[in-house]
Amino acid sequence: MNQMTETSQHLPAANPPLTAAGRRPRVAIISARWHADVVDQATQSFHRAMLAAGLSERQLELHAVPGAFEIPLRAQQLARLGEVDAIVACAFVVNGGIYRHEFVASAVIDGLMRVQLDEGLPVLSVVLTPRDFHEHDTHREFFSQHFVKKGEEAATACLAVLAHQVLRKAA
Repeated sequence: MNQMTETSQHLPAANPPLTAAGRRPRVAIISARWHADVVDQATQSFHRAMLAAGLSERQLELHAVPGAFEIPLRAQQLARLGEVDAIVACAFVVNGGIYRHEFVASAVIDGLMRVQLDEGLPVLSVVLTPRDFHEHDTHREFFSQHFVKKGEEAATACLAVLAHQVLRKAA
């Protein structure tokens, strides 16, 4: 998703894909509460972009978890319920000075990939790990804006994945 340059203005307006069963897709957004002020920028921009693409509030469900580490388990639980067609995970894993962030980020991404492959359900990631983040206004503003863009990119990717699922099942 980092290579994508499209934003919500490129989303198909009011024309979301239907599932293979002919119903409107449901998407779960899992949002970590650690650094919520930054993470919420992705969650909200994803939500806005999906609404702009024609999904309704009822098709989007938000799930909050304490931190990034808890995201894969919630994704697995949601996938196994079978009530959603895609999952988007949002978190901000920062270097807290004890060099643990890379291990946490790796565990989260590996867990999300495992859920995606094991459950056969698209799982998209807006779990970002900056090389440098410091608790000051300049970094907070920079990463908040970056998360807005990543939320929009996740919406574009999610709609493309949902549309691809329908095409693949129809073939």
